Amino acid sequence: MVKLTAELIQMSPQFINPVKDRQLNLRGYKIGQIENLGATLDQFDCIDFSDNDIRKLDGFPQLKRLQTIIINNNRVCRIGENLQECLPHLGTIILTNNHIQELGDIDPLSTVKTLTTLSLLKILLLLKDIIDCILFTSCLNLDF
Repeated sequence: MVKLTAELIQMSPQFINPVKDRQLNLRGYKIGQIENLGATLDQFDCIDFSDNDIRKLDGFPQLKRLQTIIINNNRVCRIGENLQECLPHLGTIILTNNHIQELGDIDPLSTVKTLTTLSLLKILLLLKDIIDCILFTSCLNLDF
């Protein structure tokens, strides 16, 4: 596993992506945990952590500019409790192909009031959780 250092952040590709956001590409380094992101100096709208070995989505400093986290093909099975405080403008999280096993594993995301897009493709959820999710979302349309 590679440690996410300030040097690695500075050496990584940085560019304007197709939706005109400043993006930091940390793909494929086999990073084990999120750390040292203060070295970005809050200059990025999007950070791509795809194809690493990250197990927990946490370890963020205060990053007011960050809006999108792409974290495909990792081992994420837990989500930190303080994302809303650290990432106040977070709108999109792409968690495709990770190790989320229950809906309870994504409960900490309920505090992220700015979250508008969440991708959970290729996530193995128990059938009970899928049914609970369908029932919950269908109840939102009822008048009380």
